[in-house]
Amino acid sequence: MAKPTRTRRAGELSYKFQRLRERLRQAVTSGELSGKLPGERVLAKKYNCNAKTLSKALTDLAAEGLLDRSIGRGTYVKGSSPVVPEVGPWLVLGDGSAVEGQLVRAFLQFNPRCQLVVGEPQKRPSFVNQFSGVIDASLSTPEDFLRDLVVRGIPVVVVGREPRTYSLDCVMVDQLHGVTRLTRDLLAQGHRHFVAVEPLGRAGVSDSLRQVLSKPSLGCTINAVSPREVILAVRNGATALVCDSEDAATQALALLGSAGIDVPAQVSVVTVGISSSADPATTGCYVAISQIADSVARLLRETATRRPATLWQAPVHVDRLSTAAVSQSNIPQNLALDGLTLHR
Repeated sequence: MAKPTRTRRAGELSYKFQRLRERLRQAVTSGELSGKLPGERVLAKKYNCNAKTLSKALTDLAAEGLLDRSIGRGTYVKGSSPVVPEVGPWLVLGDGSAVEGQLVRAFLQFNPRCQLVVGEPQKRPSFVNQFSGVIDASLSTPEDFLRDLVVRGIPVVVVGREPRTYSLDCVMVDQLHGVTRLTRDLLAQGHRHFVAVEPLGRAGVSDSLRQVLSKPSLGCTINAVSPREVILAVRNGATALVCDSEDAATQALALLGSAGIDVPAQVSVVTVGISSSADPATTGCYVAISQIADSVARLLRETATRRPATLWQAPVHVDRLSTAAVSQSNIPQNLALDGLTLHR
């Protein structure tokens, strides 16, 4: 005998997620579920269902406006989710370098309210307190200003240099990596007289050169000058200038050109630093501004949940034909540098 056909009652729900949805609705209405809902794994166990069924039921209730759901924050009964504080403007401290304007434009993608201050910033509380983060890209920011920011609990990220006094977040170009890559090429071209070109107060490139070229067997000389002193350095025998920024390289190239010194026939010029364009003036190892901005934004967003950190950015080699070989007469047939053998 055939089984009688079951007639569905009016209003009966045919799918499991629909029935679960109504149970959840009732739980919210009665107050059984309030505020932030338990995690989906806990809810699935409580209502004896699988994760897919639960997700569909919660999605329906969120679409109706009964729940608020967001990735990373969880699921809340409508109106009970905490208010996310608005991110205040960021202050960028600079000293007029070529990359600062482009840094600010890159930061605008993460925070549409960025303000660049060149030179010594205002110290009035009414000025400082409006900012939710400070990006220090200057060499001359007063230490007492940074101290005031730390005391006020305003996050600070230093760009391009290590903090001198206080423990702060910083984003650094891995100069040692870049200098190692460039000096190996310059050694292979016969260069033995190296000069670090960097402003007073900086020693990143000169320290890296001394570390890479520390073997006495290499027979190298290493000096450091400011960009204004490159002419004297070349006349004293320098054949390779290693600049610590595009600004230093631009100034050096201008002075060399005005003195009639040909690059690269008479002196090779390379750079390690942040690139402000896709077409830098010299061969070098560069970190893109977008990469710096992304790292800074990440640190500012996470600064309240961890200890100060340093993010090292590995530069990428770019060839702009600003290097050339020098006399080969005094180069050994085989020259080893950190396990790499260079052949004449």
